[in-house]
Amino acid sequence: MQHFDVLIVGGGQGGAYAAIQLRQQGFAGTVAIVGRENELPYERPPLSKEYMLGDKDWERLLIRPAAFWHDKAIALLLGLEVTAVDPAARHVTMRDGSCLGYGKLIWATGGQPRRLTCLGAHMEGVHVVRTRGDADAILGQLSGVSRAVIVGGGYIGLEAAAALRKLGKEVTLLEALPRVLARVAGEYVSSFYEAEHCAHGVDLRTSTALRSIEGKERVSGVRLEDGSLIECQMVIVGIGIIPSVEPLLAAGIQGGNGVEVDAFCRTSDDLIYAIGDCAAQANHFAGGAVLRVESVQNANDQAACAVKAIVGEPQAYSATPWFWSNQYDLKLQTVGISSGYDAAILRGDRASRSFSVIYLKAGRLIAIDAINATRDYVQARQLIEKGAMIAPEDLADTSRPLKDLPRL
Repeated sequence: MQHFDVLIVGGGQGGAYAAIQLRQQGFAGTVAIVGRENELPYERPPLSKEYMLGDKDWERLLIRPAAFWHDKAIALLLGLEVTAVDPAARHVTMRDGSCLGYGKLIWATGGQPRRLTCLGAHMEGVHVVRTRGDADAILGQLSGVSRAVIVGGGYIGLEAAAALRKLGKEVTLLEALPRVLARVAGEYVSSFYEAEHCAHGVDLRTSTALRSIEGKERVSGVRLEDGSLIECQMVIVGIGIIPSVEPLLAAGIQGGNGVEVDAFCRTSDDLIYAIGDCAAQANHFAGGAVLRVESVQNANDQAACAVKAIVGEPQAYSATPWFWSNQYDLKLQTVGISSGYDAAILRGDRASRSFSVIYLKAGRLIAIDAINATRDYVQARQLIEKGAMIAPEDLADTSRPLKDLPRL
């Protein structure tokens, strides 16, 4: 059995960055990344945007070139899936039956796209967007597609809708909730993006449920709960992910919707760490609630936190959450977590397509959504980190920069 001082399970953003950080922090032991895909570690966010549009080729998505991993003595064990963990014996078992031993284990598996469960859900022409293979499968079928139906009005669904419209495809987007981006943004932002997508020709339907996917060998349409049929040749599903933590939970590691970690990204086993989309951690910016944060920022910062603990320089996780989404010519930039807000202040004019929405809770700034308003995004960060209190009328005054506004 091969043994590695640090074994990283997951070859995505968090896993790759953890390996990079180990070397940057001077760790001289053996390091390996086990990845399900047969690809070098790469960035996933561009898959539903620049990669689909052809604005970024594959090489530009790589986190590091192939030579880097060799030069840094980081073993890439690709095309392998860990199916079991034995914390007592300190080894993992792969689907093919082979085993790898570890001194410390970093679990960075992210999650698998949540699939539809309706009739026809597994038909040819139904896609998700999580891997390069997913994106390539969509691109490979687009020439035969005149209309696509997108299920889900979150970031992935909206970004895919924008990309397909730019590629000249007719698009219908279905969202079961009353508004898009309902889980991540307030009503100002949701209504703005709904209007933008409609203006770009998207047939956007909220509060709309899917009954089944129609077709024989491949998709020919989707049937809605009201019985109506939308003809299409492709369905793209963007309804969230299920964290890939089953082997850890089966091994007795604490968790549920993700694996639970402490302030140093340690699980209930001191030799096992978890980072990224699959890690559930108490978050200061969410009032101490335990949650999973699905972002590149969180994956990178949790990787750095876990590595610090491994090399004997532990620092509690305190990173500020930030997110972004590119749709059409709109850049949405978010700092903080807006869930639980009790007031939303509109800063600027929506009609200008450059404005911000600032979220307050008990008078304190907790988050901002900045649309084509990078200055607000940058200046709000420090205010949110400090939990600043600023009068709502001042926050709405665009004649003054946020950094110059008086504090209460």
